[in-house]
Amino acid sequence: MKKIECVIMDWAGTAVDFGCFAPLNAFLRVFGEQGVEITYRQAREPMGLLKIEHIKAILRMPEVERRFREVHGREWTAEDVDAMYRSFERHLFASLEDFTTPLPGVVETMRRLRGEGLKVGSTTGYTEAMMDVVRPGAAAKGYVVDNLVTPDHLPAGRPAPYMIYRNMIDLAVDSVEKVVKVGDTIADIREGVNAKVWTVGVVTGSNELGLDEEEYAAMPAGQLEEMKGEVRERMLAAGADYVLDSIVELPECIMEINEKRLR
Repeated sequence: MKKIECVIMDWAGTAVDFGCFAPLNAFLRVFGEQGVEITYRQAREPMGLLKIEHIKAILRMPEVERRFREVHGREWTAEDVDAMYRSFERHLFASLEDFTTPLPGVVETMRRLRGEGLKVGSTTGYTEAMMDVVRPGAAAKGYVVDNLVTPDHLPAGRPAPYMIYRNMIDLAVDSVEKVVKVGDTIADIREGVNAKVWTVGVVTGSNELGLDEEEYAAMPAGQLEEMKGEVRERMLAAGADYVLDSIVELPECIMEINEKRLR
C-alpha cells in the first residue's frame, strides 16, 4: 500500500495569518486608489492565485468592471494591472512581516507529522520575494517547512498543479497517491484536484471563513457553525476529499486516508 509520505501546506490562512488578512488589506487599498471600492468577498474570492492574476480576476468581475468603466470612462488595460500590482506590492511589503504568526495548533501538528516520518512541503500565491519576508518571520515563531515552492518560477500558479509537482520532485515523493495538499482557499482545493493528490480544506482561520481571531472568538456559536457549514460546502463542491474544522485534525485525517487505502 502507498501510505501518505508528504503533506503540502498552503501559507496565508492555512499555516500563518489567521483569516488571511495581509493580502486582503492590500487589495482593498489598491482598488480604493483607483476609485473602485470592492467588498471583502470580492477581494477574497480569488485568494490563493498568483497575486497579479488575483488582481485580474477581481477586475473581471462584472460589478467591478462596471465600476471601473464608470470611474475611468474606459475598460481596464494590462497597464492598469501592472500599475495596480506595483501598488499592491508596496502595500503588502509594508505590513507582511506583521502577518507571519502561525495559526493555533499548526506548529504542534507539523511536529507530530514529522515525528511520524512525513515530509512537509508548501505552495503559495505569494512570490519568492514575498516569501523571503514570510518564511523567516514564521520560522522565528516556530513554523518551518522542508520545502517551499512559489509560482513565479513555474509555467503557472494555482489552480495549475505545477507547484505540487515541484514539491514532489524536491522532496523525492514518487506518487501523487502519497501526497496530501492542505489549504484554505478554493484555489488551493483546485490545485490539489488538478494534481490528483489527496486534497484537504481547513475551515478555521481560512480566507473562506474570513474572520480574524477576535471575531472568531466573539461569534455566537450557532452563527459560527452556519458560516463554517457554508465554507465546507464550497470546499467540497470544489472537489476537496476532506474538509477539517481545524488543522489539529490533520493527523487523524491522514490516518483515515491510509486506512481507506488499506481496505
